[in-house]
Amino acid sequence: MKTLRIEDNTKREYGYFDPDHPMSYLLDPEYGLYIEGYFIERLCCERQRTARSKNPFLMMLVDITKLSGKEHNEAVRNITAVLFSSLRETDLKGWYKTKSVIGVLFTEISDIDKDSLRNKIYRNLSHGLKIDQINRIEVSVHAFPDDQPADSDSNDQKQDGQRQNGDKQNGHKQNGHKQNGHKQTSVDNSVLYPDLTRPKLSKTLYFVMKRMMDIVGSLVCMIMFAPLFVLIAVVIRLSSSGPIIFRQKRIGLFGKRFIFIKFRTMYVNNDSTVHREYVRNLIDGQNRKGSRENLSGGNGVYKIVNDVRVTPIGRVLRKTSLDELPQFFNVLKGDMSLVGPRPPIPYELEKYEVWHRRRVLEIKPGISGLWQVRGRSRTTFDEMVRLDLRYKKEQSLWLDVKILLQTPWAVLTARGAY
Repeated sequence: MKTLRIEDNTKREYGYFDPDHPMSYLLDPEYGLYIEGYFIERLCCERQRTARSKNPFLMMLVDITKLSGKEHNEAVRNITAVLFSSLRETDLKGWYKTKSVIGVLFTEISDIDKDSLRNKIYRNLSHGLKIDQINRIEVSVHAFPDDQPADSDSNDQKQDGQRQNGDKQNGHKQNGHKQNGHKQTSVDNSVLYPDLTRPKLSKTLYFVMKRMMDIVGSLVCMIMFAPLFVLIAVVIRLSSSGPIIFRQKRIGLFGKRFIFIKFRTMYVNNDSTVHREYVRNLIDGQNRKGSRENLSGGNGVYKIVNDVRVTPIGRVLRKTSLDELPQFFNVLKGDMSLVGPRPPIPYELEKYEVWHRRRVLEIKPGISGLWQVRGRSRTTFDEMVRLDLRYKKEQSLWLDVKILLQTPWAVLTARGAY
């Protein structure tokens, strides 16, 4: 946006607002920033563009919620002046949250250091703001896609059946946009998804109803399958050594990690190398022989066939999907939903393309979904992701009900189950 060279009295009235700008109806006339709705829309478009082009972008947020009254208005004018004078014209500046948080989108970036950018803004703000005002302003910079940290704790598969100590997830806690000076350790953060964290009223009602359905449905299923819980627990205990319940770190909505539980189906102390290699080849679209066929022998599966790590009882539980019954506790807790994509293991996510990550970062994981009822383990990985994204696009209570009604038949026929 072109900065206007105007007289002081006019500048006091309009700031950096150009009434003759072709998109002036999208600008805040008081400060010249794009309105919240348009800024969020552009942010969503940039996420989609990055998913296709793989070219990252940065978003800077200036949090001014601690300023109020006349001080607030003067500070916003000074901050706006700094942003328009020190940043590129192509950097989109607008309200991330009206009157509270100013956002700037940096596209077509090449090796911009987040700390250097943040320090530059603080340094420039010091020329127009008082020290106590600067201390009450928080500047944060977020990259998309965010840096994926090396996951030293992601060897969960290595000890299938052993209890993991991964429920201490303090290192992955989401702190919104108040992360000044701290490196983010989550896979992604919800700040980059305001369209999901602040949904429209219709979507809000849907999510409320969906959560109610999750609570009621999981409670009913736990009561109904209570005898099976006991029977399966006894059989697992008698058939092999190790714990009854298998706990594992998985990735949920916005990259938040949670402890995923199921009945143990493998021997303890097994090696995860086979599964890691399989996941890598599956996502690459080929098996060990380099063909695009899968390890099942041509139809494509999302599980290893004839896995020597699986116990005899475990094969039965997997074939019938009974090993997943404890996941109703994950649903009741709120980490999962009855309907949604299957949650990946951290080391799986490390292999994802940007567009693959949308299946987890934008949708709460679930027990059943379009993939389970329409393709299950017979589909390729990309097809599975497309089914999950299709569910995200078409989400509704009626679709959830249809998927839940189709799930028992998918389980009984066991097509694609291994």
